Amino acid sequence: MSRICEHHASQGRKDDKLLVDTDVLIWYLRGHDGAARRIDILDELKISAVTYMELMQGCRNKEELTLLKKDFSARKAKVLQIDASISNRASSLIETHALSDGLQLADALIAGTALEYRLAVLTANTKHFEPIIGLTVECFTP
Repeated sequence: MSRICEHHASQGRKDDKLLVDTDVLIWYLRGHDGAARRIDILDELKISAVTYMELMQGCRNKEELTLLKKDFSARKAKVLQIDASISNRASSLIETHALSDGLQLADALIAGTALEYRLAVLTANTKHFEPIIGLTVECFTP
């Protein structure tokens, strides 16, 4: 894994090459200024379908779900769907890392998506992705 944990790490990478992890968006949705600033400077908000489903599942009521959908629509968020190649990559990651590193299904699918699309993952949960060879992780510090 290539890890970038600087405050302004995006200066060296085009922001259109980032896949935003669920945790960063949770910080954003809770009103965290740093998360909002980081998301606001993205050329395009790209998320895995898994992240979108996790966020919908976390909504406490229909009003929150409606607000989430409106926000993503206004940002023209790109939800990257799971296809056969992402599924295969995630299966391989689970086989390699579930027992030894505790990799969970959602993180394997998010990592598989990032690898297939050649994107870095923007996350505060860097330890979830550290064991994955070939994956670049940009650390978000809340």
